[in-house]
Amino acid sequence: MSETSTGPALDDSPATSLRFPPDFLWGTATAAYQIEGAVHEDGRTPSIWDVYSRTPGKVLGGDTGDVATDHYHRWREDIDIMSSLGVGAYRFSVSWPRVRPTGSGQVSQSGLDFYRRLADGLLEKGIQPVATLYHWDLPQHLEDAGGWPARETAYRFAEYAALVAEALGDRVRTWTTLNEPWCSAFLGYGSGVHAPGRTDPADALRAVHHLNLGHGLAVQALRAALPTGTQVSVTLNLHHVRPLTAGAADRDAVRAIDGLANRVFTGPMLGGAYPADVLEDTARIVDWSSLVRDGDLELIHQPLDFLGINYYSPTLVAHHDGPAQHGSDGHGASDHSPWPGADHVAFHQTPGERTAMGWSIDADGLYELLTRVRDDHPDLPLVITENGAAFDDTVNSEGEVHDPRRIAYLRDHLAAVHRAVAAGVDVRGYFLWSLLDNFEWGYGYSRRFGAVYVDYPTQDRVLKSSARWYADVARTGVLPPR
Repeated sequence: MSETSTGPALDDSPATSLRFPPDFLWGTATAAYQIEGAVHEDGRTPSIWDVYSRTPGKVLGGDTGDVATDHYHRWREDIDIMSSLGVGAYRFSVSWPRVRPTGSGQVSQSGLDFYRRLADGLLEKGIQPVATLYHWDLPQHLEDAGGWPARETAYRFAEYAALVAEALGDRVRTWTTLNEPWCSAFLGYGSGVHAPGRTDPADALRAVHHLNLGHGLAVQALRAALPTGTQVSVTLNLHHVRPLTAGAADRDAVRAIDGLANRVFTGPMLGGAYPADVLEDTARIVDWSSLVRDGDLELIHQPLDFLGINYYSPTLVAHHDGPAQHGSDGHGASDHSPWPGADHVAFHQTPGERTAMGWSIDADGLYELLTRVRDDHPDLPLVITENGAAFDDTVNSEGEVHDPRRIAYLRDHLAAVHRAVAAGVDVRGYFLWSLLDNFEWGYGYSRRFGAVYVDYPTQDRVLKSSARWYADVARTGVLPPR
């Protein structure tokens, strides 16, 4: 990803065309378990999501990723679609159990060969491959040994990072260690609405530290294995948290959630220390002094070439007296909270139009988040690694899929990115989530985020109106009026 000049500020009103810098990177993104299928082929073993999705009651409709969008066999067709859209980069994730089936030990060359072919196919079409090492599909073997709450998982992750870098480092020049470790830790081990479905607040916090540690160790492993000039990053789903009122109690609720959602990762990764208030808030749940060993913070705090940011919707909180009120946090219903130490916080639905996920549409939140990150970390380049919306898309009688609400969503959020760039925020690229409709985790196939419609029984792909709209933006670098 190249360096970007910001250029002059421009009117970002809906009636105005907006031009992005000429070297701004336009891409799209997916994740392995959501699209690949082929879960039993070429030596792949179960991940935590295979086991979780096959557990009755865990995923809507009993859906699994067994077939997904069959990308493992249809990757050439999907690359042709990307080429037709004119995107410059494709962010995909590598399936850990496909390339190292037990999480450690023997490597599957057939699994690595799939990603070699994928990267080669992308490069042949002039599309930059961007590899994410971990998008939530921990090998079940490692979960059985303790999962992310166990320190050893961080070391197994670094070993895995090294072997993938050795296999793909001559093809892939941009790497991401973790995607949204907040979800892995707090939804996977706290509320249980994501795999592996555990509900222990102490384990959630242990997972936080070991994901942070795994990230730092993986960055070291990548730097050692990859050519000079290769870019290394991490992707965080930073929450833009607002108070319900201007009162001190609600502002303190923002502080508490910001600590668990954002600073528990950015603190050690970008600053070399956990925030003191987060440690204090959670001290009764986990003993940080024994969890964080000598040298851990130095290992976690590794230089990054850019920070990936995923954004969909803001978070609205208030102080609350009484039992925990987390049902409106937007992350799935559970009797267990993903917010350890924050029982005094209630989550409220933000006003306005919503997507099919129930998430409010608020592009201002993206602008405010980007400027906040710039203010907190002024020398760190940023890339929007996920942004998009799910709507109830259907195929009409002419075989077309028109999705004007998604186009409006994307236009407003890209205008917010443009506004941030004009304000001096070093944003270097944007990846649309998602290329394809796919397995949307606990929602199964009931939610469609794709720019490309997938008819799951036939696996036919149909470009939605938003795909053609985004293609024009990617080719020209110009955002048209709304």
